[in-house]
Amino acid sequence: MTQTGSSSIVRRLAGLAIALALAVGARPASAQTAAKPADASPARLQPLDVLKSLESLRSLEALGSLADLPLAGVGAELEWLGGGLDLARASLDLVRPGLAGADRLDREQERRDREQERQDREQELYEQGSEALDEGRWQRALDAFDRVTKMSGRKADGALYWKAYAQNRLGQRAEALATLAELSNTFPKSRWVNDARALAMEVRQSSGQRVRPDREPDEDLKLMALNGLMNSDPEQAIPMLEKFLSGSDAPRLKARALFVLAESGSPRAREVLAQIARGGSNPDLQMRAIKYLGLFGGKESRQTLADIYASAADVDVKRQVLQSFMVAGERDRVLAAAKGEQNAALRAEAVRLLGVMSAQAELWQVYQGETSPDVRKQIIQALFIGGDATRLAELARTEKDGELRRTAVHTLGLMGSKKTGDTLVAIYRSDKDPEIRRTAINALFIQGNAHALVEIARQETDPTLRKDIVEKLSLMKSKEATDFLMEILKK
Repeated sequence: MTQTGSSSIVRRLAGLAIALALAVGARPASAQTAAKPADASPARLQPLDVLKSLESLRSLEALGSLADLPLAGVGAELEWLGGGLDLARASLDLVRPGLAGADRLDREQERRDREQERQDREQELYEQGSEALDEGRWQRALDAFDRVTKMSGRKADGALYWKAYAQNRLGQRAEALATLAELSNTFPKSRWVNDARALAMEVRQSSGQRVRPDREPDEDLKLMALNGLMNSDPEQAIPMLEKFLSGSDAPRLKARALFVLAESGSPRAREVLAQIARGGSNPDLQMRAIKYLGLFGGKESRQTLADIYASAADVDVKRQVLQSFMVAGERDRVLAAAKGEQNAALRAEAVRLLGVMSAQAELWQVYQGETSPDVRKQIIQALFIGGDATRLAELARTEKDGELRRTAVHTLGLMGSKKTGDTLVAIYRSDKDPEIRRTAINALFIQGNAHALVEIARQETDPTLRKDIVEKLSLMKSKEATDFLMEILKK
């Protein structure tokens, strides 16, 4: 059961306990031993009011103020409960710790959601800064990376480096050195420190004149020279490429140098690429190196990727390795991660990649052994990507988890009416769960299947479901739907 589901159940139990306490704490007027004068009686709380208020109760501490309120119209049949108030209070003592735990689970989930939003925003700003660097828009890059540094997240060290790089390009040399010093002091063990030292040396060795962006060396010419040198004299080119990779050149130039290195295929080039992929440079270059091992590497490179995956602690690194496995066609390695990876997010990523690889049989195999509902949902999406309507239909009919079954039905609606329309109609007619039937209606609506909706509307006797179908038909631009609506109006 999910944490959210447990939280909901605990709160329902708490609500029931409070309701029981309120009910058994009441006594019908005929059973009261000493009725108070009318002007001295407290306001009576009607049972219906109590029931309406239970939905919003979030704390068991309310019992102290609610249990003593007399109820009107409860009925003499409650008399037999006698001392049930003590029993209800005892049950509340049992429920209270669970409710506190449910609140903690909710707060923890909210914290994780906020953290994920923060990480997504951090990644978005970092990418904006990198794009601005490639375009030579130094001030825009500086602004983006400065915002990343203030978030104090996972990319703060890399953002400090590129912030200093942009400051140097803008001629802000003192500011650049201060930023690099901040990087070294705040993140002394960061893999960006070596790059920062190289950049600081370049800044100090530069003349006192302000750097003008419009007079910067032509990086395109450098890139052309790199390609030409690699073609004519690889032995001389590789050391120079290594120098580019360890220096303070622009990210575009470094990325190109790494690409040329990976494309060459020479033993030394593969060695340098593997070293960077293992973490021998800054994180940005590491990710590119892992990607290139999948694009250009052979058996030896794929083994290097496997070694990196086995030893890495960084989830982002492992995710990039999985993507490289997919590019390299390493289906078995992706399958192994989908089945055996402890991290659910990485299992979900492996499942998604299996879908891209059209590995339907493997996905079905993983589904049978998977316990996480979230990963199972990802498998359903992967089956959709792979076009496996047959297995999706089986899940829509037989999956015991209601939410997963609804997900399967909804996904069938995304596959087109010719492929799954008849299946959805059959599910609608055979399934007794109203929620599944509503999901089938929505799925038919998504695929624009007016014919099927009209067909089931003619036979549907449940007024609520029939109204839902007609509402969907009223939104569809279809002659068949329009004709059916006209039939209804003429009756």
